Amino acid sequence: MAPSTPDLPSPDRDAVIALLAGFGDRDRAEVGETLDSLELTWLVAQVEQRYGVELDLTDEVFAGMGTVTGAVDTLAGALDSARGTAAGHG
Repeated sequence: MAPSTPDLPSPDRDAVIALLAGFGDRDRAEVGETLDSLELTWLVAQVEQRYGVELDLTDEVFAGMGTVTGAVDTLAGALDSARGTAAGHG
């Protein structure tokens, strides 16, 4: 896994859409608001790789990521938690 990047801001809506567009090599305009489980899995893997963290998402939290808006909000909190954990162990 890549080193943690605490100074990299959490992905905003545009960044999440850009990451999701990479799934299936789509145009950003083809990314819908509602996300399926494969898109979510792809998104989480991309965020973990980009930010160098492992996100510990419960089923309940993962379920809150069913939309682009939900994913943006959830990822911000999950990244803050993961960075706090990583900082505490470094």
